[in-house]
Amino acid sequence: MNEREKVIPWRKWYHSQRWKALRIEVLKRDHWTCQQTGVICTGKHPEPNSPVIDHKEPHRGDARLFWDINNLQTVTKAYHDGEKQKQERAQPGW
Repeated sequence: MNEREKVIPWRKWYHSQRWKALRIEVLKRDHWTCQQTGVICTGKHPEPNSPVIDHKEPHRGDARLFWDINNLQTVTKAYHDGEKQKQERAQPGW
């Protein structure tokens, strides 16, 4: 467990087998295509077109939102690290 996971316990969920399986399921459902830009996610992390599984509604540690496949979408790393983060930071309580 790294330092970030000790401080934020839900971070370890991203390393679980359950998450890895859910991630693949979402990628297949979305045909490896960014649901916001239409770009095919073919890159390897950390390339801008690498796939990221995004929580449409930020979970902030809520297990129900974290694991809900209907709350997940495939996006590019560029979209996730740019526009998506900008939107989330603009929300009250961020």
